[in-house]
Amino acid sequence: MANPEENEVKLETRLFKTADMLRNNIDAAEYKHIVLGLVFLKYISDSFETLHTKLSKNTGDYKYSDPEDPDEYKAKNVFWVPQKARWSYLHAHTRLPTIGKDLDQAMEKIEKENPTLKGILPKVYERPNLAHATLGGLIDLIGDIALGSEAAKSKDILGKVYEYFLGQFALAEGQRGGQFYTPTSIVKLLVEMIEPYHGRIFDPCCGSGGMFVMSEKFIEKHQGRLDDISIYGQESNQTTYRLARMNLAIRGIDGSQVKWNNEGSFLHNAHPDLKADFVIANPPFNDSDWSGKLLQNDARWKYGVPPAGNANFAWVQHFLYHLSPKGVAGFVLSKGSLTSKSSNEDVIRKNIIDEGLVDCIVNLPAKLFLNTQIPACLWFVSNKHHGFNDDRNRAGEILFIDANELGHLINRRTREFSDEDIAKVADTYHQWRKKDGGYKDEPGFCNSTPIEKIKALDYVLSPGRYVGLAEVEDDFDFGERFTQLKAEFEAQLKEETALNKRIKTNLAKVRVDG
Repeated sequence: MANPEENEVKLETRLFKTADMLRNNIDAAEYKHIVLGLVFLKYISDSFETLHTKLSKNTGDYKYSDPEDPDEYKAKNVFWVPQKARWSYLHAHTRLPTIGKDLDQAMEKIEKENPTLKGILPKVYERPNLAHATLGGLIDLIGDIALGSEAAKSKDILGKVYEYFLGQFALAEGQRGGQFYTPTSIVKLLVEMIEPYHGRIFDPCCGSGGMFVMSEKFIEKHQGRLDDISIYGQESNQTTYRLARMNLAIRGIDGSQVKWNNEGSFLHNAHPDLKADFVIANPPFNDSDWSGKLLQNDARWKYGVPPAGNANFAWVQHFLYHLSPKGVAGFVLSKGSLTSKSSNEDVIRKNIIDEGLVDCIVNLPAKLFLNTQIPACLWFVSNKHHGFNDDRNRAGEILFIDANELGHLINRRTREFSDEDIAKVADTYHQWRKKDGGYKDEPGFCNSTPIEKIKALDYVLSPGRYVGLAEVEDDFDFGERFTQLKAEFEAQLKEETALNKRIKTNLAKVRVDG
């Protein structure tokens, strides 16, 4: 009997492979919006139809209900879907040459009836390079899957399909794909380490919303309450922003405080007064086009003016600016941020360390990110005098973790962390943070380092400087090894002597015969 989880994996794989074959001459960067828009439409239509059936029975809790009243659906947090936007209607029209136009109009109708979706859904289906037969085939394929039914919701089939598609499209796009998608294992590691159970969660460069989704999963896993968190975010790429809003909407997460503007978080801070309990982000590495020259006197630069040619420490200070007094931030940066001494970056790093804000640095292995080969690391910053629950006062020390040996290759170009790898790093951090956590230094992997030592090494934060080399069991017997090597050498010498003797004999024969 097949494992249900294996069936779901087969479903995701078959769906993507078939969809990818249908792609024809449409670039993956465009095609993901076509496919994910249809997946989203199928989900909200299934959810609508499930409730519509209950309302139509007019019994029990639904007695005297009107199945065509939009308010009935809004009261149950279900999107109202107009008749000509429902999957059943569209599925019946898949063979018509107008199916692309019908889909675009369906998206417009849904947005009109559901203000929270305004400007989010893709209207990309009526286009000359998307044959109506291809589009109809894709609709047929997606139509075979129940996405918004109660059973499907309980298994989060849609969430898994959506995440799988995001990851596969990111792989297909290569470097461009990495701009909207942070690999799941990195997101999971960040979330497992900062543990966003409750409060305000902020990602000012949120991509397709993976940090928010993983935070929700973390809370569900630990029996927390989803209504104990509120989400704030910002994204400068409009199409990526739409992916994020759909990614949140299919899970019933309020995305109203996730904002889009094409100026970005530095020039147009969408949440200027926000103080977040958790900041979690993967900003662009070494971004040189962040308008730094226009922001030389910005109030966010408390620890030094970041260079106009590199946004790394602009991001760090942006995160710190939005962090509440008891908050914690976890984010990805290029590894150069740990050692750079150019353009005032070393001064900013020194000031942040002296302020006691750096909690933990994690060195990451290569090939984890799709969009860059630049070596990366994770920073965790907080006011270490405070904290949640049973955290201890960690002032005067920084935890260094070297995860360079962790992870496994999923193809020639891409590595990912296993759940065991994530648990090893996250548990080490938690043990170090908590009172009586049982933390111990592990040579080659982790070290809790006094800030005085970091100062002596010129404020360099590379974990390799502090964790040292892994211990190996020393069962080496010098005498035994010497005897072994001597015997091997004498045997090789004897063999060489015999070989030389044979060569001389053969040469002599050649001369005689000649």
